Amino acid sequence: MTDRPIILVGFVSALKVLAEFLPEQSLIIIEEPDVVRKRDVRGHIADSKLVRELIEWEYQLPGSADTLLAARPDLTASAVVPLVEYATPCAARLAERLGVPGATLGAAELLRDKSLLRKVTRAAGVPNPVSEEVASPEEVVAFMAAHDAPVILKPANRQGAVGTQIVHDASSVPTVWAECTRHDEGVFVPDRDRAVRMLVEEYIVGHEYSVEMVVRDGQSLFFNVTDKLLYPGSRPIELGHVLPAAISGELADSLRDSTLAVLRAVGFHSGVVHCEWIVRDGTPYLVECAGRFPGDGIIEMIERAYGEPIGQHYFSVMRGLEPPVLPTVAPQAAAVRFISVAPGEILSIDGLEEAKELPGVVSVGLAPGVGDVVPELRSSWDRPGSIMVLAPTAGEAVRLAEKAIDQVHVVTTGGPQWNSR
Repeated sequence: MTDRPIILVGFVSALKVLAEFLPEQSLIIIEEPDVVRKRDVRGHIADSKLVRELIEWEYQLPGSADTLLAARPDLTASAVVPLVEYATPCAARLAERLGVPGATLGAAELLRDKSLLRKVTRAAGVPNPVSEEVASPEEVVAFMAAHDAPVILKPANRQGAVGTQIVHDASSVPTVWAECTRHDEGVFVPDRDRAVRMLVEEYIVGHEYSVEMVVRDGQSLFFNVTDKLLYPGSRPIELGHVLPAAISGELADSLRDSTLAVLRAVGFHSGVVHCEWIVRDGTPYLVECAGRFPGDGIIEMIERAYGEPIGQHYFSVMRGLEPPVLPTVAPQAAAVRFISVAPGEILSIDGLEEAKELPGVVSVGLAPGVGDVVPELRSSWDRPGSIMVLAPTAGEAVRLAEKAIDQVHVVTTGGPQWNSR
């Protein structure tokens, strides 16, 4: 057992991966009591040799980190790592109090609040869409009249495209408002009510990218650009990713510099960031920036494409250790594509094994089975499955991912699998 454990705030199913480079009994996990119950976290960790302790704590409440340390003055840590979006402020404050590297509480709170992030980064000269907090459909309609449709309506304090929708017609605003202010994240969030704060923003038409960066003391140690593809329709939910993006060096430099400008503006110290951008006429406009690991398998894609355990090196940074010089060029490209399934009860599934057998396919996953009900696609949580591939170039990776998706056929009571390319 190590003297000082690593504290993970928020539970994800990554213990097998972490066991590849962390010693036994080295982890303390902090998770909300409701989430522990709903996700059976204790069952998931029962056989893990990594976990020293599970602390059930309402860590998403204001002052939660300080309250925990007051109640548990015995807690120490060699690192504090947030593993989910809502964990970032608590993890940052714990890191400050325990004297280990972290984002800083101020930076974490700004990154968690899309409205404040816009104000701060705009003041620092970072291009942002025109944005305004709104409390009613009438305020959305007034914004549309002043700035021309279409607009984006979204929450200031949620994740995974929850409650986010493109609005083209002012007459649809009351219906869209009702849909966007209902936030159901199921087993991943506590049962208590959470404040709903909405933003309406200028809809920037352009190509979407994300920047993944490992940062120590405000300096970039690793940098990657991921190219994004969205589902068609009014909900900007990610359909696929490919990395590293096949873009010019000039655009890559612009995205890197823009991300560093965001981090300077909020005062981010150390950690990993996932910063999303829309590029219009060569200029990156900030979408949002998260101070934690990206989702959608992007870290696994990075590790496969670059041939380097970036996640392990991130943990070294958070423990105050010196990582090796990290790669700037990826020998290969990786892509992930999400499976599109018509809403309804699943009647049949075919082609999963055929997709897995294609050369270069890394993984094929479909969570629901025959008899399960697939919901309407309203957020990232509703995507039923994905396929990940590895290829020599980004273009080849995209083509292979599309070929693999074409092998899979899912029929529901709502119809056959729909092609969203």
